[in-house]
Amino acid sequence: MASLKPFFQRYPQLPTRLAYAATVGLFLWVCAQFYLPGKGFTYLIMFGDRDSARFIPQLRAVNHYELLDSPGYDGAHYAQIAMQPHLSDPALKQGVDNLAYRARRILFCWTAYALALGDPVRAMNIYSIQNMGCWLLLGWLLLRWFPAVSWGNFLRWFCVMFSYGICFSLRGSLVDGPSLLLIACGVALAEKKRPWLSAIVLGISALGKETNILGGAALARPETNSLRDWLKVVLRAVIILLPMVLWLMLIRQWLGPSNDLGLRNFTLPLASYFERWRDTLAALSKDHPDYFEWYNLCMLVSLTTQFLFFALRPRWANPWWRVAAAFSIMMIFLGQAVWEGYPSAASRVLLPMTLAFNILVPRGRRWWAVLIMGNLAILASPDMLRAPGRDGYQLEGDRNLRMVVETGRTVEAVFDDKWYPPERSRLEYWRWSNGPSTLVLRNPHPFPILVTVSFGIRAKDARTVGLWQGTYARWERKLAPGETRDVKVRNMRLEPGDTLWRFQTDLPGIFPDTDDPRRLAFSLRDLKILIIGKADVIPAAR
Repeated sequence: MASLKPFFQRYPQLPTRLAYAATVGLFLWVCAQFYLPGKGFTYLIMFGDRDSARFIPQLRAVNHYELLDSPGYDGAHYAQIAMQPHLSDPALKQGVDNLAYRARRILFCWTAYALALGDPVRAMNIYSIQNMGCWLLLGWLLLRWFPAVSWGNFLRWFCVMFSYGICFSLRGSLVDGPSLLLIACGVALAEKKRPWLSAIVLGISALGKETNILGGAALARPETNSLRDWLKVVLRAVIILLPMVLWLMLIRQWLGPSNDLGLRNFTLPLASYFERWRDTLAALSKDHPDYFEWYNLCMLVSLTTQFLFFALRPRWANPWWRVAAAFSIMMIFLGQAVWEGYPSAASRVLLPMTLAFNILVPRGRRWWAVLIMGNLAILASPDMLRAPGRDGYQLEGDRNLRMVVETGRTVEAVFDDKWYPPERSRLEYWRWSNGPSTLVLRNPHPFPILVTVSFGIRAKDARTVGLWQGTYARWERKLAPGETRDVKVRNMRLEPGDTLWRFQTDLPGIFPDTDDPRRLAFSLRDLKILIIGKADVIPAAR
């Protein structure tokens, strides 16, 4: 190590630059975990299977991920608009809840559709990864305020880039992360003395999310106190408001008035804020509080610290303080719909506050406690970025045989309703069954293929578990509590269509944990389907 000391003395900024680069690499690796063979990154859009019958035809015709027994989340509506941004389409009105309300945030639907050159399937896939692209652009832009010259800058940059709000936006393919990028662009242009271009960028950003107009506070201070400069401020405000006003008029003309004006998003000053505090503290006072209540507490501490920092340390001359002040005022009026549940939407709605906080908190050790408390919500980010269980299986082997290109259908494993949703840690993935259950191995090709199927079986109690195909027992063993038995079915001929596997057990499921309401029998772990080749081709030894 001593020999490296002169090298680092010669290049003192290299370690911090490597940390920035490593963080980008970490982000890309995390994103890669959300890719599902045959379904791309559609897990991030959070389509729900309860509304699948209402989806637009272009979506129903393509292979995509759907959350089991779920109504889905907001990104599912915006993704459909991105696939078919012609708002008068009757199918779109059926597939999107309250289209007139959703269509206000059309910008990032348009960008996905434009980048896809009008192809609906490509538009959906591009929409699913827009947050990733915006994350990379935002990380580069933030070097303006957090250059790679110190570990303090790196910490602030990291806290913004992996803030809970950013991770929430990425996880749900929402508009908050891309919106923060445009607001940051607008403020950067204001700082560079290009207020008119800044106003145009902020005006366009309002088509991505209505509250982005608060970014216009960056331009709310005239250069001098003259009438002429105040008129310029007013004109820039008109430029910021005009795109949104015109678009709302068009939506009303095409679709009529919205059934939902978003009134639950706002309420009396601090009413829902204090209600969120009360509910969180009450939940944490129980003997066995849910883990996510601790994350809600971290979120409340972070946003409260940020709010108090801006309120107690006014800096009207700084454009970032003015933006933060505007969002702080909005925070006072946020309603129950924003604060309630987990994950609470408040952190992503107030993302500009988080960025401004990390920019404006003074350097120096005396401010470290404030900086840490204002970023405490980052502790919940790993939970938000937990990778999917990949439907409880992975597909490997011959890439040419994984999918039928014409239909988009893949070789897959289909679990019946006796299996619980997939779970995952950083090292393994699994699905629990509540008792005897079935698994279908599906071959979409018109010809048989050879596969090797491997998995582990584990139970929390002593029981016998067997695998049957028709009347043939492929595997059967007595399991000890907590024991994992590895199973590998080699060179299995998978006929076209469905091959049914039945898992049998001699005991009903049990309730092993007072905090888990599920009845658990056994779990199927790290299921892998390795495609060897066509069945008429002699496989190599494996």
